[in-house]
Amino acid sequence: MKNKIILSAIFILSAFASFSQDKNFYIFLAFGQSNMEGNAPVRPEDTVGVDSRFKVMEAVDCPDLNRAKGKWYTAIPPLCRCHTGLTLTDFFGRTMVANLPKDVRVGIINVSVGGCKIELFDKDNYQSYVATAPSWMLGMIKEYDGNPYARLVEMAKLAQKDGVIKGILLHQGESNPNDSLWTKKVKVVYENLMKDLHLKAKQVPLLAGETVNADQGGICAGMNKIIATLPQTIKNSYVISSAGCADAADNLHFNAEGYKELGKRFAEKMLSLMK
Repeated sequence: MKNKIILSAIFILSAFASFSQDKNFYIFLAFGQSNMEGNAPVRPEDTVGVDSRFKVMEAVDCPDLNRAKGKWYTAIPPLCRCHTGLTLTDFFGRTMVANLPKDVRVGIINVSVGGCKIELFDKDNYQSYVATAPSWMLGMIKEYDGNPYARLVEMAKLAQKDGVIKGILLHQGESNPNDSLWTKKVKVVYENLMKDLHLKAKQVPLLAGETVNADQGGICAGMNKIIATLPQTIKNSYVISSAGCADAADNLHFNAEGYKELGKRFAEKMLSLMK
């Protein structure tokens, strides 16, 4: 009798766990450096009218925003850490919910560090990178307990209890200029995510955005030639063009309109893949 009660309890808990996961809650993981982190100032118009179907899981504690790590909130910027700016994920999510059925929600988890190399997200070698990282970057890394990749996985596992991971968004490369091994380094991170989150690569595409384009005077535009080869290394990966996306005065970051257009392009590609 005791064993039957235990088995019944396990069955009920399993059924509840399955029921609690909403198959219509589409979750997207985002990582990279400053252009994914969000560099444009948040404008008043960007904080109003955000559809409640668009959510962000806070990856750090933000008491000033009344947000706690690991909790979902309506995706009012900032969507990365507490004091970051407007990012392409703002407009990715808004475009997604505007074009998906009303019973579908979209969630973003954004773990990014301005100025970092892709090596920071290599779970087996990140410590050697952190040991040589510039002092101004260390505070940002510390907000993720010194390991941004681990924080991304931690948050993603929590999110999987609520919904289904549908894709991964990447914007990084400015700090790896002329790095011919960049695509292989990205592949390591992508495959680690697939393994650690029990995902299937065929079902979870990787979308990677170009750096500020040469047509905007982008000082890292040369990296786009390397980014363009990513699909040769990762089969289910796609490059999102930055051509025509307006940039800021530094020719390194996009401005608000640039993020809006780039985020829209990320969404349009994801929607086309989801059919």
